[in-house]
Amino acid sequence: MLRPEQMSKVSVVGSTAVMERVIETVHDLRLVHLADYDDSWEGFSPGTPIEGSEELSERLVTVRAIESILDVDEEDAGPTRVIDDEELGEEIERTRTRVNELDDRRVELREELRRVEDRISSVRPFARLGIDLDLLSGYDSIDAGVYRARPAEVEAALRESEEVEAFETFSEGDVVAVFVTPGREGVISDALVGVEVSALEVPEAETSPSAYVEELEHRRTQLESKLTGVENELEEVKLDVAGFLLAVEEQLTIDVQKKEVPLSFATTERSFVAEGWVPTERYPELEAALADAVGDRVVVEELERMDYDGHSESVAAPEGGTIGEPTGTPTAADGGEGETKRKETRADGGEQTTMHEEKPPVVLDNPGTAKPFELLVNLVGKPKYTELDPTLLVFLTYPLAFGFMIGDIGYGLLYMAMGAFLLRYDSEAMQALGWIAVWAGVFTTIFGYLYDDIFGVHMADMGLGFLPLAGVLTKGLQTTEWALLWIVVSLLFGIIHLNIGLIMGFLNEMSHGVKAAVLERGSWILAMNGLFAWIFSLHLVGEKPEFLVGSESVLNEFLGFAGLPAEVGLVGLAAFLVGLVMVGVGEGIAGVAEAPAWAFGHVLSYLRMVAVLLAKGGMAFAVNVLVFGSYPDNGYIEFGLPGTGVAAGEADFPGLVWIGVESGSILLLAIAIIAAVAVFVLGHILVLLLGITAAGIQMIRLEYVEFFQKFYEGGGEEYEPFGYDRTHTTE
Repeated sequence: MLRPEQMSKVSVVGSTAVMERVIETVHDLRLVHLADYDDSWEGFSPGTPIEGSEELSERLVTVRAIESILDVDEEDAGPTRVIDDEELGEEIERTRTRVNELDDRRVELREELRRVEDRISSVRPFARLGIDLDLLSGYDSIDAGVYRARPAEVEAALRESEEVEAFETFSEGDVVAVFVTPGREGVISDALVGVEVSALEVPEAETSPSAYVEELEHRRTQLESKLTGVENELEEVKLDVAGFLLAVEEQLTIDVQKKEVPLSFATTERSFVAEGWVPTERYPELEAALADAVGDRVVVEELERMDYDGHSESVAAPEGGTIGEPTGTPTAADGGEGETKRKETRADGGEQTTMHEEKPPVVLDNPGTAKPFELLVNLVGKPKYTELDPTLLVFLTYPLAFGFMIGDIGYGLLYMAMGAFLLRYDSEAMQALGWIAVWAGVFTTIFGYLYDDIFGVHMADMGLGFLPLAGVLTKGLQTTEWALLWIVVSLLFGIIHLNIGLIMGFLNEMSHGVKAAVLERGSWILAMNGLFAWIFSLHLVGEKPEFLVGSESVLNEFLGFAGLPAEVGLVGLAAFLVGLVMVGVGEGIAGVAEAPAWAFGHVLSYLRMVAVLLAKGGMAFAVNVLVFGSYPDNGYIEFGLPGTGVAAGEADFPGLVWIGVESGSILLLAIAIIAAVAVFVLGHILVLLLGITAAGIQMIRLEYVEFFQKFYEGGGEEYEPFGYDRTHTTE
């Protein structure tokens, strides 16, 4: 579970006569992550697409273009269907012709509609003026123009102009018609140089502006009606052919994959070699499937089996052969035997030939319950093949810490409901988020039960105090001892969490040798644990915080543990110093400079857990105080009318509900109840959402920054087996 599935590199060698059957078989298996041939073998060249691939690619482009025009998406898919290749071309062409005709008509109507709307926009200012369009131009002795400007500024500029002998303006709002003499072209624009104006072009029309606007608006209505009709026709076509198009696209995608995959092969005139990666335990499945399909006309071999330090393990050689060496050498283009340029010496002394040096792809191997948490890991990057996979540990720690920080039955049930809602989506990412929310909700509910909280209300106050273990824990809002205990618990959780990360880092570094592992990670294990062994020891106990160690410590109060013996503390301090020296040897002065952060600061980062716990508990408490009130007898929420178990007038704050009750007014009571319900619902929704951002993001930060930093790099290659997962078609 902490390692990905073991991968084996395989080779398939055969004659071109059976290549298509081999491709069909491998495609249906969806098992082989193909390697691309790098053109490094003498006598071999990259393969060429199988005949017909170009035509299929053109059809696929056509189908996708039609889908784009019709705005087809996955939700429009119908039932799965079998695609008849013989009728496929004719049906695509009929659909393309019909859709293109409608789309061309839609484009024409939209363009004409745009032009009409532009003309309406240009004529409306003239309609506001109320001057016929033929009166605004065509003069010999008068210069005329229409502008958007402030009429007063235009008139002032015209009066000040020495070139203007006489003028007249007509305005409506910011639209101004100007007539001036003399009629020399440009006299108006020269006069208005210092004025902010925008010239309006006079449209050509034989009618009045208002009549012309009405005519254009009528034309616009006609065009909109026609456009709606065309779009309705396209929608009808979409309903008719969407399922067919999605199925055809899928089938053509599959066919193109099969036709073009020889581009990844090494080929001669009469033979081909294909290589790729398969999960080791499924290699016999590949071997058996190809044997059933083409018998002994291909040679299938397991070239190498990768271990987790990046080296290949020995693979049993075929009878009479050599490990990793094909029993039938591919025929070269000239009829001779093909020889490779790249040979690698195996651990057992034999030789293997491979077409491309590459790292195996990664197939994570996690149980179903932990698998959704791969999403959180992959956001950083898929683990390398040689790295430990942290998914299981994220599954074990993330929901636990989230539940500890929120700890409320009501919120937990709502988180589970939100997760169940996300599970309705087909998207793998959404379903993974849904399961993460469900698990976070489960632990939030469990801790809520232990904290005795339902939306910040004690179950005991609701008459449920008889339930076993309910309220065995307390968040620490009213009792300092519990708050201090959670500080210590957060530190201990951080120490354990970081130790797991450092141990995983140690194991990862073992691939570089024991010395590298000891200096790179063992040093930090010594330094961090040594420092905190001293902190939690009785050595110099009087100089340390009382709640941490000693007779007054919270661990002594709750568990009877005052601290580690002073001698253990001194050993821890020595281990810390030895760890620092090892860090200096392995990482130099820069590593020593990081010691405060790695050995101490990263553990203190886990105090954000108790901070969120108290903050969210305090927010829920504040909401309930506003609604129900609080009384000095228990310092918390009192349910029941004032005076029930509490002397009248002793409320710290009576709460919205009881303010209405005490008023004696039905109207004020109704207002108070409505306000109380609104505050309760909206307040707890706010706390719920802030819980996601606070607890969720803070724990992600602890996982990514503090935990992953100790061992994780990421950057593994995604396992993408050759094949296709059909959703719209069936064979």
